[in-house]
Amino acid sequence: MARSLDHIMQAGPRGQAYLVVIAGARIGQNVSVVDREIDIGRGPSCAMRLDADSVSRQHARVCWNGTAHQVVDLRSTNGTYVNERRVSGAELHDGDRLQVGHVILKYIAGDNVEAEYHREVNRLMKYDGLTGVANRAHFDESLEEATRQARTRAIPLSLIVLDLDHFKLVNDRHGHTAGDAVLRQAAAVSDREVGADALFARTGGEEFAVLLTDAELVVAQHLAERVRVTIERTEFSFDGRRIPVTTSLGVAARAAGSDERGEELYRRADRQLYEAKSAGRNCVR
Repeated sequence: MARSLDHIMQAGPRGQAYLVVIAGARIGQNVSVVDREIDIGRGPSCAMRLDADSVSRQHARVCWNGTAHQVVDLRSTNGTYVNERRVSGAELHDGDRLQVGHVILKYIAGDNVEAEYHREVNRLMKYDGLTGVANRAHFDESLEEATRQARTRAIPLSLIVLDLDHFKLVNDRHGHTAGDAVLRQAAAVSDREVGADALFARTGGEEFAVLLTDAELVVAQHLAERVRVTIERTEFSFDGRRIPVTTSLGVAARAAGSDERGEELYRRADRQLYEAKSAGRNCVR
């Protein structure tokens, strides 16, 4: 079974590293990988046991080749991926993302893995492991704080809620691993378009939100349209296959001096999102 961080430092410095679950079942679960073989899967004999149907009983193995850790796929049903590339075997480097089924693990190595582990765990408290953008808990806290500040300072507050159109078809046609890759890519291009002046967060499966402080409705609408166009024009791909993606967006604003709660602002933006879907999708409402 995977061990807690308190035990991973006992194995010594040779090949010292570990794997930590950052997305999927049991986020934060970790296992030491030093100079012994580590089997990953849902079988009871696996040192890193992942209880997920998408993971084979013996899915992959991580071993030390004398100079680096290497992952080897054990003829798994859904394949083993390193940084979104399907592999039969590959060397691992610090920061690599290892995907087995729907579970994503991060490989962490270096001189101070304990400090890196704590940084990663702290990051997972605020950021989504799959996409790297803010998670729902961080978004909810930020919305509550922004609403309080907007009331105190009498400034407007705007929200954009968006989700990827017909995302279930992406999973059905290309597989959930491809769907995960599309989510990561869509989050990355959207986050760049939003920029540092607003908070971009993943609030659900394929749903995201943008929180803009001191921004009128027209500003949020223009940003939403830029995000829509960026996603429509981006060539999303996985394993060499192009996957067309569009998004629908709903926008709502809280006027300066309003007493509206953040939850109601979110509900209004969400209703606008459904208006966009009803209008044919790939549009802003």
